[in-house]
Amino acid sequence: MSSPAVTAAIHVAGFEPENDLERAVTADPRLLVGLAWGRPRRGHPEGAVGNHVADLLRTTDEWGETGRRRSDLRFIALVHDSFKYAVSPLRPRTGENHHAMRARRFAEDYTSEERLLAVIELHDRPYHLWRRHRRTGHVPDRKGDDMIARLPDLSLFVRFVELDASTEGKRPEPVEWLENELRKRELA
Repeated sequence: MSSPAVTAAIHVAGFEPENDLERAVTADPRLLVGLAWGRPRRGHPEGAVGNHVADLLRTTDEWGETGRRRSDLRFIALVHDSFKYAVSPLRPRTGENHHAMRARRFAEDYTSEERLLAVIELHDRPYHLWRRHRRTGHVPDRKGDDMIARLPDLSLFVRFVELDASTEGKRPEPVEWLENELRKRELA
């Protein structure tokens, strides 16, 4: 039988766990199913979630992230999109049926750190708010305020949104929108 690290490396090229938390989550069959899920699609031409995660881990290395920030970004990267497979196509993709909320619920089995859980749950919110802004020309301030109020570690959130948007197929505009919103609120 393969070790969990070997199994995770099948889905995430070059992956080697760096701490006990990574070893634990990558031993969970629910995460492994999620890493294997996916095919090339809009926003994710790399296909399987594990390929996207591998890109994020490589970028984390290239950016020279170290210490706690590195560990946090790696954990979030491993989990954030890995529950797209669990979303029911028969229900709206919101609330408990959104992939990010399903990922958060999974992560709650491994950590109680709200700063990590909130990033996982809200990582796509800037994209959705940017799309609304693009479509209507306006996003109520309270939508941005509500998102920001839920984030115990705004700096970690922004860094992960930048990381997630750094891969092929992603647009830079949602990150620019987020940065503009933070400047407006004098948080950047």
